[in-house]
Parts: sequence; structure tokens; C-alpha cells
Amino acid sequence: QNMKFTKSIFGKDSNDIDKFNELDLDERSIVFYAENIASFVTFDQIIYELTEKMGNQICYLTSAKDDPILKNKNKNIRSFYIGDSEITKLKFFLELKAKVLVMTMPDLGTFHIKRSKVYPVHYVHILHSVHSTHYAYRNTAFDNFDTIFCAGNYQIEEIQEREQKFNLKKKELVKIGHGTLDSLINEVQNTNIKRNTSNNKLILIAASWGSNGLLETKCQEIVRILLESKFNVILRLHPMALKKSNKSIQKIEKEFKDHSNFKLETNIRNKESLFLCDCMISDWSGLAIEYAFAFEKPVLFIDTPQKINNPDCEQIGSVAFEKKIRPQIGKILSLSQLSLLPSEINQLLLSQNKFKEEIKKIREETVFNVGNAGEQGAKYLLELKKSLES
Repeated sequence: QNMKFTKSIFGKDSNDIDKFNELDLDERSIVFYAENIASFVTFDQIIYELTEKMGNQICYLTSAKDDPILKNKNKNIRSFYIGDSEITKLKFFLELKAKVLVMTMPDLGTFHIKRSKVYPVHYVHILHSVHSTHYAYRNTAFDNFDTIFCAGNYQIEEIQEREQKFNLKKKELVKIGHGTLDSLINEVQNTNIKRNTSNNKLILIAASWGSNGLLETKCQEIVRILLESKFNVILRLHPMALKKSNKSIQKIEKEFKDHSNFKLETNIRNKESLFLCDCMISDWSGLAIEYAFAFEKPVLFIDTPQKINNPDCEQIGSVAFEKKIRPQIGKILSLSQLSLLPSEINQLLLSQNKFKEEIKKIREETVFNVGNAGEQGAKYLLELKKSLES
């Protein structure tokens, strides 16, 4: 008994794995796994539909100490902190007993999360961005799942092309939509949008992380140009950037920390800057597409080399969605034209109305079930659970 007692005193340094493993199998029929805070945002709508609206119980496993769901008061959500140690996770998932496991993490079976050896778990992957599947992810990222929730038709076509070319098992590819986008559209419609009240226009830089991304290449120069042209600037950092691009961030901080018009933003749950900004600058970030679709505003894209995590991307014939969409929802500026930034921003601001209709049209043509992805996802999971139990 003593061991348990000491564990609880130290709070979240220990994990709740034993507690989860004590549950009946019926109590863990639908289980979500969040590898970090970003997963919570992707699951949010589906979990709300399942637990609040439809009254179903779910389990929620998380590796994020600060996951908001750990403090959730909803009795239909049982949450468990399973820690972030690779070894613990490897063992835990190999011995997992659950009917359905839902995750946003790709690469099932090729990294530290393997399919269960002890139970025929049904693995569901939710594509957590509107990106294509064959550029931004590793080659085999989705091969080992049973079901994939897709945001748009292009994702279904890409995955099917891969299945046919390499004779892979056919997955259930479900037309769900994009929960994160829905949440954002919802907020845009229901929030009294705080406007930027300063005389200076506010520019939000949403830089993706990676060696060729904006942050590692031209970010410092862009911030400098914008500040010299009397813009207010917020640089929003992806959680991975904080881990991987620390040197670049330190350089930027060092140069601009005393500049009253510059702010660094590290909390991705804080969406205020999206509402405040007059214009977004980005490279290949999924957030930029979500921003354009939700706010119906154009984005200024800086043409850094495309983010490719799959050296074999050419095996799939289609052009990546994130490449196709950029000229339709904004303007692309090459790296050699950065001095034109101020005038390009002003041009974009003048043509916002022209873009608005265009962006709406593209959004409806591209994304399934706009405004309704959560409900679609929840319904599918309940049907799936039923079919596995019969």
C-alpha cells in the first residue's frame, strides 16, 4: 500500500498506467492517445460530440503533463497520464488492450508505438492537418493503420494510389473533415474579434520548423524589414521549433527583445494573435491554410524550399495540396524579393475582398463536412465500436 501512497504525493511525476490497466475491457472500448498538446486540439470536437452530446464514455491517454483534459471534470472522460518515456510507451502499447485506439501520431509500427501483441486493437489515425500525405510525412507513415480520418478527397486519392502501387492492405478511408479548422471557424463566428487598434499594421509570422523553413533561414531578416517599415510583428513558434530550432530563436530574441513592436509567441493554444493580425506571413505551415480558410483572408507565402519528409514523394503522382493551394489563397514571394515585403503586404490588404469569395469557394470544394467534422468522426467511432462488439 505504501508505494501507492508515495506515488500520489508526487503528482504527475508518476504515471497512471496501472490505473488504466485495471479497467474492464468494456470500459476501454474507445481510447484516444495524445502524444502532445496539439493532439488535444485535433480530438477536441470528436470527444465533445461523443461524451457531452451522445453521452458515451471514452478513455484518454496522454504523454503531455499539461494536457488540459487531465483537469477535465466531465465524468464521461477517463484521463490517464502515461508519461513520455520511449521505453515505457513501447512496452505499454505492445501490451495494450482496447477495442479502438484513436491517434494523431503517424508512423504506427515503425517507431516506438507498435501494434498490440496481445489484443486485436483497431487503430484509427486522424490526419491532423490539411497537408497532403506524401510530402510532409514519412513514406510508411500511414501504412499500419486500419482506418484513417481524411480531411479532403486528395488525401484519400494519395493513400489509395500508394496502396495500389505497393500492394498494401486496404484501409478504411473515411470522409470526416478537419476538426481543428471547424474549431477555428467556430471561434471566428462566435468571438467578438479583437481588432488590432494600433496605427501600425500587425503582422503575424507563422513559421514551420525544419532546416529549410522560414525560422532557420530568413526569419530574422523578415522581422527586421517589417520593424523598420513600422509594422508590429508577432512571431508564432511551432512547439517543435522550441525543441529543434533553439539557436535561431535565441538569435532573433537577442536582436529584437528590446523592440517594443516585436513579440515572440510560444503558446499555440493562445489564438489571440490570429484574431488580432492584419496579415499572416508563412512558408509551408498547415496553420496558414487553416487561417486562410477560417478567417477568409489571404496569406503572404515566402517561398522557402518545400517541406519534404519523404524522399520518395515522387512515387505518388499528384502535386501536394499545400503546394497547389498557395497561389489560390494568397501571394507567393521569392526569397530574393524580401525587400518588397512592405509593399506586398499593403497590396494584399487592399485585395482582401477579392480573396474572400475565392477562399470560401476553395474551402467548400476541398474540405469534407466543414463545420461538422466532430459529429461525423464521433458517429463513425460508435459504429466501429458496435461492429467490433457484434
